[in-house]
Amino acid sequence: MSSIKLTVDPVTRVAGHLGMTATVDTNTRQVINNQGYTYVTMFRGFEVFLRGRQPPDAVHITSRSCGVCGAAHANASVRANDMALGAVPYPLGQTLRNLAYAMTDMIYDHLIILNVLEGPDFSAQVMQTYYPSCWQTAQQTQAEYSDIHGFSTIADIMTALNPFAGWLWVHAVKAQILAREAGVLIYGRHSHPPMLIPGGIGTDLSVGESLFTQYMYRLTTLTAMAKVVIAAWMDLANFLINNCNYQYQGLTYSAPTYISSYGYESPELYSNLGDTYEDIYKNYDTLAQQASEGPQTVFRATIVRNGELLSKSFIDLNVGQLEFVNSSYYHNWAHITSPFTETDPIGNKLAWGLTESDGTPLYMYHPWNKTTIPNPQAMNFMDKYSWDAEPRLSWNDGTIWPYETGPWARLHAVAHYHPNSPIVKNGKITITLPTISEIPAWLPSGSSAEWTVEWEPPNHSTTLSRIVGRAVDIAAAIFTAWDNLQYGLETFMKNQTSPKTSRPWKQPSFSVGVGQYEVPRGTSRHWLVNSNYSIANYQYQAPTTANVSPRDNRCNGPWCINGQAIGAFEMSVINTKVMEEVPPDQWVGYDFLRAIRSFDPCLVCAAHFEIKGKTNRSIDHLITPVCNT
Repeated sequence: MSSIKLTVDPVTRVAGHLGMTATVDTNTRQVINNQGYTYVTMFRGFEVFLRGRQPPDAVHITSRSCGVCGAAHANASVRANDMALGAVPYPLGQTLRNLAYAMTDMIYDHLIILNVLEGPDFSAQVMQTYYPSCWQTAQQTQAEYSDIHGFSTIADIMTALNPFAGWLWVHAVKAQILAREAGVLIYGRHSHPPMLIPGGIGTDLSVGESLFTQYMYRLTTLTAMAKVVIAAWMDLANFLINNCNYQYQGLTYSAPTYISSYGYESPELYSNLGDTYEDIYKNYDTLAQQASEGPQTVFRATIVRNGELLSKSFIDLNVGQLEFVNSSYYHNWAHITSPFTETDPIGNKLAWGLTESDGTPLYMYHPWNKTTIPNPQAMNFMDKYSWDAEPRLSWNDGTIWPYETGPWARLHAVAHYHPNSPIVKNGKITITLPTISEIPAWLPSGSSAEWTVEWEPPNHSTTLSRIVGRAVDIAAAIFTAWDNLQYGLETFMKNQTSPKTSRPWKQPSFSVGVGQYEVPRGTSRHWLVNSNYSIANYQYQAPTTANVSPRDNRCNGPWCINGQAIGAFEMSVINTKVMEEVPPDQWVGYDFLRAIRSFDPCLVCAAHFEIKGKTNRSIDHLITPVCNT
């Protein structure tokens, strides 16, 4: 058997740098014996320097984790603060939060990820060189939704993804400006929104009617653009599945194994959660109920393991969270620190009261009790090899497992398990994007007509299902924006002279908070321990923290691979076959990069590819991941 070791480093994504290495059989073109690894090569330390600050500071400090998606962390953090400081917004305040976030991060972020960061991997430039047979078929294949996006053939869509020149690439950059402008009307700035505060939002509504009007102006154009992008990616994905053997490329787990949480909460229900951290926590799952007025909650808390629904509870999702560092560059704190809390706010034992074989209570590994202690050392795939920690879920039966999160996961969750979500009908994501009577000249005429997006999320997370899920997630953001815009304007017009958005937060002597919120790349999770209005402990996980987590031996059950818990990134590498139509010594690694980028790419200016430990080539201006949420 002939094999090569293919290394892509850096593939920068997690607020710094991400590397990948895989040993590939040159005959089968598949990864050998699960020897596919991803590793994070940069330490940040935000959790360390949050200690001792006032809790609201976390909203604005954690947003600096990333220059692209800072609002993702700010929104998760502000929800942890809402809980810990006993204050939730008035309905109008929550509506403004939803409106801003639908634009920045969701619409803006997805447009860039799909067309500027992921798209070039499927562009004509790449397909012609590395996948010529697929390219030839694309030239002869008519696009099903050409009446919407205006591209006659699949090859035309691929050409539109060429960097700097392709229509989708260029106009995604143009459209994301509109999304950021709309968000800034409310946030004041992006990507670090200064207007987000515990208990509400500080948006100036002295010219509120103008604010809503300017927001709507941008939303109309973005609605038309969304139709183009969604239709184009649906056509491209269907083609690759049917003609290029790409259906199961980048598969993570053989059966759905993921989490999702709440996103785009009902303004009415969120504003009624309570005024103490205990009540807010206890009442969190009322967000899944039907609101009597205004928008309904779109995304819901869900835990699915090996294809089985375990829970639809925010509380269960929090209680079962663990974070280990067996394969990470950190010291284990469990035997050298004391817990901040052994229970959640309503008395449930964290980690279900489970213990390790040596008697150590697993609640020491719950994020409320975790302490970040860096332990840098040489990389060793048999020991420690990443700066990313190992988020895992536990259940009351004693099982522990890795999990995935992302747009595919949350859409799969509501489609299969939450039929009362406003974007679900008959087990499918069903979203009607309205008619736009006047569109800019640069958009195709077919994008003005009403279009109902229908998608049944497949039961496998693959490279293409993650990409299509991200595209359909734009429709969910557009729906949310229109829904909240109408409600927000009506609410504002009822009381223009003194609109209420925010409630004053408290300064309890002790409290805890958790924010588990759906962001572009999945569920962002923040945990706050407050002591005398000072942060005693703060931990947070971007969606990528779970997805890129290194493997460890803390796993039991049929979802383990040779007794190991393997994160979603590494599983996607292991289950990717090299499809490039060139000899092995010319492989670039596009299929691996496609799998990884389908989770959450951002921009970097060069990537170096190594084979057998030697630099094979350096590609300038290659679009690669960098972001951490």
